[in-house]
Amino acid sequence: MSAYGPASTTPYGPYGPYGPAGTTPYSPAGPTELLVIAKEPVPGRVKTRLCPPFSPAEAAELAAAALADTLETLIALPARRRVLVLDGRPGPWVPPGVEVVPQSAGGLDERLAAAFGRCTGPALLVGMDTPQITPALLAPALAPDAWEGCDAWFGPAEDGGFWALGLAQPDPALLLGVPMSVPETGAVQRRRLVEADLAVRDLPVLLDVDTASDAHRVAADAPGGRFAAALGRLTGAGAGVR
Repeated sequence: MSAYGPASTTPYGPYGPYGPAGTTPYSPAGPTELLVIAKEPVPGRVKTRLCPPFSPAEAAELAAAALADTLETLIALPARRRVLVLDGRPGPWVPPGVEVVPQSAGGLDERLAAAFGRCTGPALLVGMDTPQITPALLAPALAPDAWEGCDAWFGPAEDGGFWALGLAQPDPALLLGVPMSVPETGAVQRRRLVEADLAVRDLPVLLDVDTASDAHRVAADAPGGRFAAALGRLTGAGAGVR
């Protein structure tokens, strides 16, 4: 049972359920805790910049698909724990083996800081806006030697933010006060790490899904995922344009 009680039965099309507990093959345990910070895919609350050309319900469908793809990658990776830090209620898109905990109150910097504050060892956090992530992409940060000579992993985003942040010793103070959702977010956050005398290694630059154009580019990068399939259905119905 999650922090919110039983999982929601709200349908999200083909994005869940993943099957009964114990039926999903998990990767071996690893030293790092994996976190995904996300919102429940509710129309009008997620991916609002996709509207138009998509309706709020269609944008929520795309968000659900992106989250399902992200969680599927999560359970394929070696980890000490796999945790969804969720704003809202969990649904059938939460696979077995992923714990659900509520987001804290406050701004995004405070919510990210609180997520790291719950960790007791190395942790790597990603968002729900990069469904194109793969196990191979994250492998360097989760390898047995990932933290040898490294204090932090940083995944920059094309829009100036960041899509991944890993900390060998999670310290909420490293995130508090960083301006979020602005073009300089990533630069400020990475500078904060360097100024704390942390040895930082970078992951590849990725594109967040914010706009319809972003959605098409990301789907092209990951054509076999749920996100690409959802986009294909919606655009095939005339909902979206390139």
